[in-house]
Amino acid sequence: MSDHDQLLVIVDPVARRSDGESVRIAKDVLCAGAEAKICLPDGPEEFSRVLARRGSRRPVVLGDDRALLRTVALLHRERALAGRSLSLVPIGSPEALEVAHALGVPRSTPAAARAALDGTVRRLDLLVDDSDGIVLGDLLVPAAPLPDPAVPSVWDTCRSLVRTLVRPAPTALAVRTHRLRVEADGILLSDVDTPLEGLTARSVAGTAEVTVRPPSAPPHHTTAHTLTVSGPDFRYRADGRLTGPVRRRTWTVREGAWGLTLPGV
Repeated sequence: MSDHDQLLVIVDPVARRSDGESVRIAKDVLCAGAEAKICLPDGPEEFSRVLARRGSRRPVVLGDDRALLRTVALLHRERALAGRSLSLVPIGSPEALEVAHALGVPRSTPAAARAALDGTVRRLDLLVDDSDGIVLGDLLVPAAPLPDPAVPSVWDTCRSLVRTLVRPAPTALAVRTHRLRVEADGILLSDVDTPLEGLTARSVAGTAEVTVRPPSAPPHHTTAHTLTVSGPDFRYRADGRLTGPVRRRTWTVREGAWGLTLPGV
């Protein structure tokens, strides 16, 4: 039996608790098609130890975006992504699997398990920052921290009161801005003396597609291998996770840095 046929199936504890039936289906499909070692870690630390002891077995993770991100981050820190691949069988709510589905992972548990057995390895880019963090999908530097879920109802109450007391009612909220220095491959795109509504980046075909959004002006699009953002404390969102505040961060594209097994074309 080849190394390709020897699987290390890691069942994320969140997946096990939230949807045991999908976990069972995935295990049945994988064990029917390959020699599979099933591991049921109880938490992130045990998850890390199991992955570190994988040997020559190919990791297949049963879980959501967080489990996928944890796996890629751990293998990146081991410098073990080159020349190897992994698979994900998605188990979780649609909101918890946006990154995986955007990368091409099937939505169906059986289909994803079959792809783990018979699919094709696709080499994907990785955005790596100067603290060794990773981004698989979208990077967003917002103009303000993510809102507290309780805020909208409070704000709606305030707006209702304003409409009662003031005529005409306000029609739009003021645009929130940052004052940040943004450089793409050393080229200055925005500086701290210019308001910035936000920026997004995503690695595509070996480069980062960067979009800078100034207020009251069209977005500016460019591509780059490195992106540096600096200035007053800011937060950013990578693959849906909020990070910061930080004062400076540089992201670099690593072309074809990791392999994900996906359905064949």
